Amino acid sequence: MNKSIKYSQGIHEAFTYLLENHKDFFVIGQGLWSPWYVGETMKDLDKKYGKERVIDTPISELAITGATVGASMSGYRPLVVHPRVDFMLLAVDQIVSQAAKWRHMFGNKSKAPATFRAIINRGGEQGAQHSQSLHSWFSHIPGLKVVMPYSALDARDLLISSVLADDPVIYMDDRWLYEEEVPREEIKLIDLKDVKPNIIHPGDDITIVGIGFTVKKILDTLPSIKSLSINPEVIDLRLLNPIDYTIILDSVKKTKRLLVVDGDWSSCGMAAEIICSVTESIHPNEFKSMPARVTLANAPAPTSKELEEIYYISQQDIIEAIKKIY
Repeated sequence: MNKSIKYSQGIHEAFTYLLENHKDFFVIGQGLWSPWYVGETMKDLDKKYGKERVIDTPISELAITGATVGASMSGYRPLVVHPRVDFMLLAVDQIVSQAAKWRHMFGNKSKAPATFRAIINRGGEQGAQHSQSLHSWFSHIPGLKVVMPYSALDARDLLISSVLADDPVIYMDDRWLYEEEVPREEIKLIDLKDVKPNIIHPGDDITIVGIGFTVKKILDTLPSIKSLSINPEVIDLRLLNPIDYTIILDSVKKTKRLLVVDGDWSSCGMAAEIICSVTESIHPNEFKSMPARVTLANAPAPTSKELEEIYYISQQDIIEAIKKIY
């Protein structure tokens, strides 16, 4: 076995573990039998575990999501794959009005432990209808847990955690991360209730919180940040709903500065939520400078390559934000 693991391989290994060890688990969605449609993440799983457990479907987001939610209410732990989160909006009633409300409406006597895998596709001149993330949207809904892993190990372990949780979970993976590679570790079975933000680079000068792909963007910017004689503490959020703020608050109390980098729109976004929650707990007088955020502009994604280079978050955007704070 390789000593390293790619993000896409982590997802594949999570599916392998679940199909091997949990007979109440199955996968349903579009393009699951294709060798390329969802990358390496599901390659040959139908051949190994059967097409009755890895189910390729016609293109009807509403139908396959409804089937998934119904199966979860009937004793299964299913996962539905949406190859583009953009088109998962066609099934939002099943997710938001049904699955997310089920335990609440039935006094915890019935549950809907469905997992909705939402794949993020951005860049490549795909345009406004194929380039959304929408993680802030779903994080707004009580009853839904929202997972957005950055590392290959989390892509694997948190996918397993999502399926084994008793709540419906939005699991969001980003194609921009599929080739990212880290040293391999054994599978860790983690209760989703115990997942907290992760400090992936300790520092004393500024707290920088990233979400999903923006964690990579922050880490890629580290040499430039350190060239300014600034040692940042970088935090990977991991679980977007609910958020355990303990680690973030402890970090900000130490550094007295906060920057949130989020690859979603600024209006009503996760960056705004994190900054607001932190400032509700830490008095403004304790900050050395005002918290700040780096996000996408409040505009749909452009199609042209030249405009995409301006639209998506760059290392320079992060550096300029830090200069204003520090």
